[in-house]
Amino acid sequence: MDKSCCTPGREPAGIPLTLDQRHAPRPAEPRHKRMVRLPGGSFLMGTEDEVGYRADGEGPVREIELRPFRIETTTVTNAQFATFAKATGYVTEAEDFGFSFVFEGFLSPNNARLSQVVPAAPWWRSVPGAFWRRPEGPGSSITSRQNHPVVHVSWNDAQAYCRWSGTRLPTEAEWEFAARGGLEQRRYPWGDELTPGGRHLCNVWQGDFPTLNTGAHQGTASAKSYRPNGYGLYNVVGNVWEWCADWFSAGFHRTGPRENPSGPPEGTARVMRGGSHMCHESYCNRYRVAARSSNTPDSSAGNIGFRVAG
Repeated sequence: MDKSCCTPGREPAGIPLTLDQRHAPRPAEPRHKRMVRLPGGSFLMGTEDEVGYRADGEGPVREIELRPFRIETTTVTNAQFATFAKATGYVTEAEDFGFSFVFEGFLSPNNARLSQVVPAAPWWRSVPGAFWRRPEGPGSSITSRQNHPVVHVSWNDAQAYCRWSGTRLPTEAEWEFAARGGLEQRRYPWGDELTPGGRHLCNVWQGDFPTLNTGAHQGTASAKSYRPNGYGLYNVVGNVWEWCADWFSAGFHRTGPRENPSGPPEGTARVMRGGSHMCHESYCNRYRVAARSSNTPDSSAGNIGFRVAG
């Protein structure tokens, strides 16, 4: 299935992007002081799982060596991003463009009428006035979602937040090491079974996609929902896609560095990991720790957020 089914994106600029040219505030003292410190070391990255997507470059399985690093236990929340926006006056790319992508089932009748269908994935709509404070467009609010992940943030927006907070985005290798929580080659952060004992352990679509979601959450859940993995990280799969630092390539890693890899030197799309509340096995089984996706650095949607590292 086309990746726009996972997250729709803005049209690529047509030439590879090598620098983040978006203005961002200068670095400040670190504002994420409670990140988990992970020891690094060697781990087996990637998968050759039969349910995986070979075209995404999930494999081959390779041994990776990482230096120690720190990573936040949750994704950045609406409350945290609001503090950043208030302190800096930062304007996100969704606000600049004047629209972002929203799942059709979340729209008011008026916002649905004003929106445009994404042809490759008609359950996605381009909604005028949708951005992180108005996640379903005009009339919507984050008042009751202060502890939910911030969404409608582009990779460039995430970079701006990192500069302000004295943090950075994790590399793709760091993200997978952290998401695995110390388990080797398991499909999920807790093991190989999606619903052990019949219980859902992450926020993904349940029921019939895209018409009926029988899960406990209609959209995002609190950033601290469900049980954390073995490293104390919450919601590394499901809930929202998480931007990583790397440019995306389906094949660079086959012959690329094995020590502290950071992806190819240039590209047109950035890596996203973890899947989201809109993932369902019928079309987007990418809520596995080895699954990958990507989007252009200026793209945003109601199921894309980020987690910081240091």
